[in-house]
Amino acid sequence: MENSYLSRAREMMEEIRANRRTIHGYAELAFDLPQTVALVMKELKSYGYEPKLCGKAGVTCTVGKPGKCILLRADMDALPMYEKTGLPFASKNKSCHSCGHDSHTAMLLAAAKMLKEREDELEGTVKFMFQPDEEDLAGAKDMIRNGILKDPKVDATIGLHIAIGTSTSQLGRVRYVKGPAYFGAYATKVKVYGKSAHGSMPYEGVDALNIAAHIIVAANELVSREVPCTDKAIVTFGLIHGGDTCNTIGGYCEMEGAIRTADPALQDFLFERLKNQAECIAASYRGRAEVEIMYGIGPLVNDPDTAHEIGTYCQEVVGEENVDELSEAVFGTEDFTAVCAQVPAVMLNIGAGSIDEGYDKTLHHEGMTLDEDVLPYGAAVYAHCAEKWLKAHA
Repeated sequence: MENSYLSRAREMMEEIRANRRTIHGYAELAFDLPQTVALVMKELKSYGYEPKLCGKAGVTCTVGKPGKCILLRADMDALPMYEKTGLPFASKNKSCHSCGHDSHTAMLLAAAKMLKEREDELEGTVKFMFQPDEEDLAGAKDMIRNGILKDPKVDATIGLHIAIGTSTSQLGRVRYVKGPAYFGAYATKVKVYGKSAHGSMPYEGVDALNIAAHIIVAANELVSREVPCTDKAIVTFGLIHGGDTCNTIGGYCEMEGAIRTADPALQDFLFERLKNQAECIAASYRGRAEVEIMYGIGPLVNDPDTAHEIGTYCQEVVGEENVDELSEAVFGTEDFTAVCAQVPAVMLNIGAGSIDEGYDKTLHHEGMTLDEDVLPYGAAVYAHCAEKWLKAHA
């Protein structure tokens, strides 16, 4: 027999899809989410809630009765990139929901509606966390500072993220890790100072772009030469700009990158080595380099007991054969980490289309599309797991 929440979510499919597509078209960034927040507030009020703002642009409300409290979290922000899906509801601005946060928000709204319909059956409190600015790793911290984990005190929490475009992201497949589940990351900036000169007289200048190129090459060898192969880490530079014209020596160059690992000590080591490399390389070419951390967060660690328990409840929604316990962390980064550091928590990944199912674009790709049939699955997982956890811990 199909799970009752999943059956109800399927009945609500058109509503969930409509919410997702509307949010998708907005594609708002960071804390600047006026249309998205307005939609979330409007929908929650229509379900009978009294939602309130939490922090700069977060939304929260509760359902149930006094007792233990479990928090359900969804992120709402998009990415600053042009969408290239060709969908009729595609974003028309310079941002797009290529990370799937529009689907997370639509799923959690549906879960909120279903839990409100069955409020009398809840043996405790469900709190909802509609979070801004996940992409800058800032939204969860802002909501925590503004009391999301208090009044009532949160005893456990569930996050959910779609997976797409891989060999294992089959529709409705739930995967989780006991322990370290996502890499931590430092977003770093390297400023290279040289001296501008005419291209015909390079000896009169100090080429900041050339220095930057040597820093990038050296950084790519940090992992291969200074980290044991058993300790997974990634150093990436994804942004570089500098110089003035094609026929001059650039006197300044700036780069931005990221250091990712599941080990905080290794994260610190790699940053210090990058800083040392950049400064020494720049000095050897008569320039100067400054390295700074723009923002960052540590690894996301799932509470093993909570992960196992919630994983068991997921089986009751999607089937035992569609729930996998993984042994290794995901290489991506999540600011849900800030919540997991304070409350027993689990971050779930749910498949929204695999390569074999015709979805070959991964998260953060401007052409990423997903199978919207994942929406009822996610909504049911949120709602069912919350109700079951409250019952088990009443």
